[in-house]
Amino acid sequence: MEVFESFRMAWRSIRGHRLRSTLTTLGVVIGVGAVITFVMLGASLEGAIIGDVAAGQSPAMAVSAQQADGQSGPGIESGQAVFTEHDIQEIQSLEGVDTVVPEGSVSLSGVTFRNQTIGLRSMTTTTPEYFDATASGNFSEGATFALGEREVVLNDPAATVFDTNVSVEDTIAISYSSGETVDATVVGILEATSTGGFQPGGGVRPQVYGPTDPFAQSQLTSPSTGESQRVYSRLTVIATDFEQVDAVAERVRTYLESESDANELLPSSYETSVQTNEQFVEQIQNVLNTFTGFITGIAVISLVVGAIGIANIMLVSVTERTREIGIMKAVGFQNRDILQLFLVEAVILGLIGSVVGILVGILGGYAVTRVLDLPFTFPLEWAVIAVVVGIVVGVVAGLYPAWDGARTDPIEALRYE
Repeated sequence: MEVFESFRMAWRSIRGHRLRSTLTTLGVVIGVGAVITFVMLGASLEGAIIGDVAAGQSPAMAVSAQQADGQSGPGIESGQAVFTEHDIQEIQSLEGVDTVVPEGSVSLSGVTFRNQTIGLRSMTTTTPEYFDATASGNFSEGATFALGEREVVLNDPAATVFDTNVSVEDTIAISYSSGETVDATVVGILEATSTGGFQPGGGVRPQVYGPTDPFAQSQLTSPSTGESQRVYSRLTVIATDFEQVDAVAERVRTYLESESDANELLPSSYETSVQTNEQFVEQIQNVLNTFTGFITGIAVISLVVGAIGIANIMLVSVTERTREIGIMKAVGFQNRDILQLFLVEAVILGLIGSVVGILVGILGGYAVTRVLDLPFTFPLEWAVIAVVVGIVVGVVAGLYPAWDGARTDPIEALRYE
């Protein structure tokens, strides 16, 4: 029997039982729709995060300390400072290095403006180059501070957290955790969207930035020079161009692991880490892919339920059409014709479910991205995958019922009432 004739007969059977066919495909619709929605959510989330992280970045790499087992090190937040001024000078002299930006942290108890105090745990101490290297330099007001001056830069959340917004040229009082309080002049305010390439979300929390001189307080004796020097918990190394990033990263690793002060000052359970933007983006992608895969795996359960529904309804259809099968065999239909007929019907049900599921998934994904304010991203290859899945579900679910119908004895079938 020709495939077209099988299609025509299968379609007639489906149309003859519209409600039953609709309920049968519902499981596939829900499964495919859920998979498409979650895949779109993952792709949109990945595009938004990576777009924010990678946009407008310089050829930079982050140097920090982490536990030897690969977990994130204490970094700025915990005050682990091991990179001395000697290390900074040595790294600066490496081939292909353009700038080294130190970054440390000063413990605070709060910041006061016009007699209103907000609790702030720390202030970031760095150099003016920091805002070009990691924070994109997007100032809504003013500009960066100068070394040696009691000047600070606030991000937008810090400038607007007070009852009266802080502006350039205003003076704020910075209270150290030791109890000492110093006044500082605000010289710049960063835009709310200004975040560092290695610090996603840095623009969300209130942040105060000050120059290493005079605000940086952490000092240790340099093992190399024997002198007391400022130490920092993080360095951003900027290469001369993007082509030099990998080579510079390797040179920095070699120095840190051999003759650096940081190597001497670090606890035995920690090690130095050099991370480029590309590596950071890859880590984000791996995390998002794992999340998307897990959620998608849960959604696939609906597809299994849909396949069981198709198999069940095809078995019912075989039973209902037992006499019809006997007549077809009596007039010359072969087993393969009966097998083909029921397989085509199952494939049509699976295909309809997958196509409708794609539309449902696109609508669901669009709604979720609008609610979460994410860019709408639809991986086109998943539409093809969904169609293929629909066909496979139909074949797998309809195979046994079709085989069961094909092996029906025509004499017994004609006697069936």
